[in-house]
Formats: sequence, structure tokens, C-alpha cells
Amino acid sequence: MLKGIAASSGIAIGKVYKLEQPVIDIKDRECNVDAELKCFQDALAKTISDIEKVKERASKNLSEEELAIFDAHLMMAQDPEYGTQIEDMIKDGTCADKATKTVSDMMISMFESMEDAYFKERAADIKDVSYRLVCNVLGLTIPDLTAIEEEVIIVAEDLTPSDTAQLNKAYTLGFATEIGGRTSHSAIMARSLEIPAVVGCKGVMSTVKAGDTIIMDAIEGQVITNPTADQIKEYEAKKEAFLKEKEALKILVNEKSVTVDGHEVELAGNIGTPKDVDGVLANGGEGVGLYRTEFLYMDSTDDFPSEDDQFEAYKAVLEGMNGKKVVVRTLDIGGDKKLNYFEFPAEMNPFLGYRAIRLCLDRKDIFRTQLRALLRASVYGKLCIMFPMIATVNEFKEAKAMVLEEKEKLIKEGVKVSDTIEIGMMVEIPAAAVLADEFAKYADFFSIGTNDLVQYSMAADRMSEKVSYLYQPLNPSLLRLIKMTIDGAHGKGKWVGMCGEMAGDALAAPVLLGLGLDEFSMSATSILNTRKMIRSLSKAEMTELADKALKLDRMEDVVDLVKSALK
Repeated sequence: MLKGIAASSGIAIGKVYKLEQPVIDIKDRECNVDAELKCFQDALAKTISDIEKVKERASKNLSEEELAIFDAHLMMAQDPEYGTQIEDMIKDGTCADKATKTVSDMMISMFESMEDAYFKERAADIKDVSYRLVCNVLGLTIPDLTAIEEEVIIVAEDLTPSDTAQLNKAYTLGFATEIGGRTSHSAIMARSLEIPAVVGCKGVMSTVKAGDTIIMDAIEGQVITNPTADQIKEYEAKKEAFLKEKEALKILVNEKSVTVDGHEVELAGNIGTPKDVDGVLANGGEGVGLYRTEFLYMDSTDDFPSEDDQFEAYKAVLEGMNGKKVVVRTLDIGGDKKLNYFEFPAEMNPFLGYRAIRLCLDRKDIFRTQLRALLRASVYGKLCIMFPMIATVNEFKEAKAMVLEEKEKLIKEGVKVSDTIEIGMMVEIPAAAVLADEFAKYADFFSIGTNDLVQYSMAADRMSEKVSYLYQPLNPSLLRLIKMTIDGAHGKGKWVGMCGEMAGDALAAPVLLGLGLDEFSMSATSILNTRKMIRSLSKAEMTELADKALKLDRMEDVVDLVKSALK
């Protein structure tokens, strides 16, 4: 039995498809410059074509947000500096394969050594693109996962975004990888496709052979190789029970999220595009707790999206939600989210720099266009406008004033605007959490962004493997910041939601319920499981649990406390 991390729940029993990538072996040899240049240019054209084809196939299964990774890969492959450096080496007498590998390795090493998380992530993109390019230069065939025509469990060192995009749900029972974590690309893709996955399963590649039968338990995070007949029978029963429970959850689609002692909360979904609305509704979402509008901007190729283009997108979401609340986050660009057509200033740490509301308050022309589009769309549903990365009361007041100014202008132009719009803010900076009672004088609501709140509070980049142990959403210090935020809002009669990963975490939900969180917003596929849990809990008992958790001093103690209570 091999241990790993359960990245996407489920149980799979089946034959192994061992994904073994071609081994790149580059030898010194005599070469003709013209022939090598042509070889490289043909390989580059094929690489770009390959990525475009993968993206096209993936578009049938993935959201716009998830497809954005392929746009990053195309940008990399089409980067003139990258191609020029390789061609210059070839012109100096280096063969195409060696030149491509040398330049790529140099860029990967440079990006991996950078402090900034955005650039570290780009190193993974360069690896994916450059590997495909070197294979094309050498004429090596990269395995085509779309060609799989029987049910298999894929076993690999890792799965790149290109790999996961090619997975066919009809034949992919699940996958197990040697490396990776719950927030890796492959894990996120697996949850989106609802394919069971175990990642970080050390030794799986050296232990199994193609065609072996294995059991993959992506609930406990383990892989059983060479299972006995009794083990297969046992896990077939477990799989059937899991699928029955999953099916049974569907009866909760139209039910309220109410505790055994009558306390009701709201369960909402996070979305990236209007197409994601269907998933929220199908899973019983009571609203949209986070609409990430930055994907509208990232999908635009040559300029900021127009007011009319934005209006149509916001209108589609508001209409699609049939009067249910929609929280729209205004432009949250910068940090790890860049635009082809806008140059950000060079900064030592762009995550803490010119981004989100800071950019919008500086570039008011960009911000006002978005606000006008939102206000025009407001009459088609229940709109809440939320500002990201707010650090000071003055920032919030200035942003809110701009919304009211644009509203007045539109009314004067004869455009109808809703009178029930709520204007709120994300709490993702510790300073905002500490001053929540003051912010609540001006904001209609808060939504806690735990992904950033955790990393800013712990001074630990959540993308850094070396300090990943500090990503501790259940650390008592974080729970105290969350309590400050909720108490500050409730003291002024305002509601509080949460749109970070923590909102859909089974261990966090009981504590958040006890702390008084009003709205939990998460990926659509987590809603029904969370509703089932909420409906089994007592608000009074969870309040006592949360009080105890706040008095502890280690995350591990909080986890033990919650597990004990859930038993």
C-alpha cells in the first residue's frame, strides 16, 4: 500500500496506463546551420499548433478560468525573445536540439530562483512548453492521452496542464502521481472533472507496471498494488457506497442549509465565467459568492474589454442566477495575473504591490468602465459589488464614492440602475480584519479571502514548497482574525461571507459555523457535501467548539478538536 494525498475524492479499481514521457538524449554532432534553423522553426510551429489543439479539446471539459493556462503556454511558445535566443545559438553553430534545451534550461533555472510566486509558476509553464518543443525538434512522439479507448487509471510522475486537459472522463477512472499537492494544477483539474486522484504518491511509478490492476482510494489517499480478490471485493463495495452517497446528496439540491437547531447559512459558488452558473445551480448553490471578473480581462487579447462586452457578461450571470445574490469582485489583476496588453511596473514583490484595488484607484478610467458595466447590469438581478485587496478605510471610501458617482451619471443619462446594490469588500489583508468594526461603518458586507489572508498573516508564500507547512487556515491566529472580522461586521448589522478554499473544507466548516459565518462560497462540486455537514451540526455546539479552538495555540490541536467533535 502506497500513501499519498487525496486530491479529488473517489475510488477507482482498474488497469494501469503508465504515462512515460520520451527520454530526451542530446548528443554532440555535426550540423548544418540552415537545416537546423528550419528544423527548429518547424518544431516551434508544430508546438504552437499542438497547444492550440490541446486547448480546443480541453474547452469541452474545462472552464475559461482553467483554460487560461494554455494561453500562458501559447504566450511562452510565441515569445520572440525565447525563439530569438535559440536561433542565435543555432547560427553560432549549435544544433537545434541542444540550443533549445540549453536556452530552456537557463530560463527555467532563472525563473525557479526568483522570489516572486508569479515567476516561479511560470517556470512550470516553461518546462511544459520547452519539453514539447525539444521533443518536436528531436521527432519524439509525446503520448496522446486522447487516444485511450479503454477504462484505465493513469499513473505518472506528474501530469502537466496539457496532460490533464486531454483526459477523457469516459475512460479515465482516476490518476495517481508521484509528486504534487492539493493545490497543484493536476489536483485542481481533477476536482473540476470529478475524477478521483491521489497525488504525492511516492514510489508509485517504480512499483507498478502497465496493465497491472490497482486500487486507488482517493478518500484516504492511498494506492493498493497487486490487490487480492478480497481487497477488490471490499473496495468495490466502498466505491458503490461512495457513489450512492454522492447520488443521495442530490436530494439536497433544493434544501436549505440549516442546522439541527434551526440556524440557517447560505452556501454559494465561486465562478470565473458566465458558463459556470449552470454548475452552481445544478449543485444547489444559493448564490454566487465570488465572480472573478479578471478572466474577462485575461481572455481579451489586445485591449481592455469594452463596457458593452463587460455588461453582457455581468447581465448573463445575474439573469442566469434567477434573482439569487451575485457577488462580483472588481478587477483583481496583478501579482500572478498579468495581461498581454498592459505592462505592469517591475517590482520586487508584485503580490504586495501595484495590483487589484490599488491599480483601479490609480487607473480610474479602467475602473470606471467596469463600474458602469456593472451598474447597467444591476437591474437584471441581485448585485453585490466587492472590492479586492482593501487595506485602508480611505481606499474603500474612495472606491465606493466612484460607484455612486457613476450611478448618478447613468441615471442622468436615462439608464436604469438598481436601488438594491450592496457595496462590500474582501478581507484578505490582516490590517482590514483587525479594523473590521471600523470598515463595517461604510461597507455593506465582507467576504473573507482566506487564500491570501493565510499567506499574508503567516508571511509564507503558499506556492513555495519549502514553507508549505505554514499554510495553516485552522491556526488559532487565523481563527482570531476571522472572528474579529465577523464580530466587527455583526456589531454593525452587516453580513460576512468567505470565498477562499477554507469555506469548502470539511474540517473548517464546523469552526466557521461556530464563529458565526453567514455565507460559505466554494467550488460548485463542494456545495452539497458542505450542506449535508451543516444540516448535521448544532449551531450552539459549534459555537462552543469555536470558543475552545480560539483558546488553543496550535493548528494540530484545532484539527484534533474538530475531528473529536465530528465523531
